[in-house]
Amino acid sequence: MRDIVENILSNKLIDAQSLLEDKIYEILEDKLTEIKARMALEMFDLDEGNIQKMGRTKLVKIRIRGGKVQRRKKVSGIKGYTMRGGRMIRMSPQERRNRKMAARKSKFKRRAKLGQALRKRKMSLRRRGSLGL
Repeated sequence: MRDIVENILSNKLIDAQSLLEDKIYEILEDKLTEIKARMALEMFDLDEGNIQKMGRTKLVKIRIRGGKVQRRKKVSGIKGYTMRGGRMIRMSPQERRNRKMAARKSKFKRRAKLGQALRKRKMSLRRRGSLGL
């Protein structure tokens, strides 16, 4: 950036223009690679590597340690249906209502606990800063 300014001040405008164009192309290239990576994540769902679609059901491999699956679960891939005894059955309206209400409650609890953790982290960092760490 300093070279561009020096070239402009010393009246070497053609050199300054070429340096400026090079800098713009570098920035554009960085932005494009970032956008490509983001689009790949959206298109191929690379962040959900532990879910396998198997027709109407999904196989969720929760955790793999040392090559062994520690928790493995089949879930329904269709809204309004659940797995019971290895079979897919339709949820009753009461069950759907109860699940919806439970999800709502847990959403508020998750948000509150996250806020609590963030407050505690902020206090810890403030204490560390006052100690010079």
